[in-house]
Amino acid sequence: MTTPGERRTELSQFLRSRRARLTPADVGLTAYGPRRVPGLRREELAQLAGVSVEYYVRLEQGRNPHVSDAVLEAVGRALRLDPAERAHLRNLARPDRALPDAAPATETVRPSLRRLIDAQPGPAYVCGHLTQVLAWNPLAAAVFGDFGELPCERRTFAHLVFFDARYRELFADSWRSKAEATVAFLRVSVGRYPDDPALASLIGTLAMRSEEFAALWARQDVADKGPGRYTLHHPLVGPLTLDFEVLHLPEPGQVLVSYLPAPEQDAAEALGLVGSWGLADA
Repeated sequence: MTTPGERRTELSQFLRSRRARLTPADVGLTAYGPRRVPGLRREELAQLAGVSVEYYVRLEQGRNPHVSDAVLEAVGRALRLDPAERAHLRNLARPDRALPDAAPATETVRPSLRRLIDAQPGPAYVCGHLTQVLAWNPLAAAVFGDFGELPCERRTFAHLVFFDARYRELFADSWRSKAEATVAFLRVSVGRYPDDPALASLIGTLAMRSEEFAALWARQDVADKGPGRYTLHHPLVGPLTLDFEVLHLPEPGQVLVSYLPAPEQDAAEALGLVGSWGLADA
């Protein structure tokens, strides 16, 4: 379980990291004198947000649990936070008003949702708040590997991306963006479920065993799952560019990810070949 001290540390690190990525010039301020550390100073951010320096310092140190919506919105605007980052800030600053911090003990996929996955023309799967793959169609297994062969504790994109050499080869030049997206999504989950022991265990394992994960985690980047594109290097057909869309489901933390061939690349035929190969191999 996350302690109040750990939550304050998480909030402090997040706000400092967002200050560090901005310069006075970025926000229309004049910089005076040398700076020991990059980014906006606390007094500059307080000025932009319209609060006193002392008030902002208490917020950044996690000593203001009753901070108002208006102040959090003002700080979010001053820091140029996107919607996912603003939601993360609210969850960290006021955990008592955050989304329910008890993650589902077991995550199941509705039968109708499984039928929807099977009906998708491209690879599709349902992912949970731990990046675990909860359900998938045969084409997803043909493209990304048979998730059913993995033990449940390793059936997460977090494990696959950072610990499975085959995924490095599969994602090739897209591996970095996949890794960044995976870490940023786990940050979202931490804000939503700060007391989830499974999430804390997963992040602890990743941080201890992967220097790349630890470096990305320290950046404090936050992003919910959204649409995008990956160019894979499939062992059967070589380069395979796929677009994907994300549907956020009613079940807490669950998303449906559905892929389709990029229109400007002759990927449909290659994807069909991968699917035929996967079915023949089943």
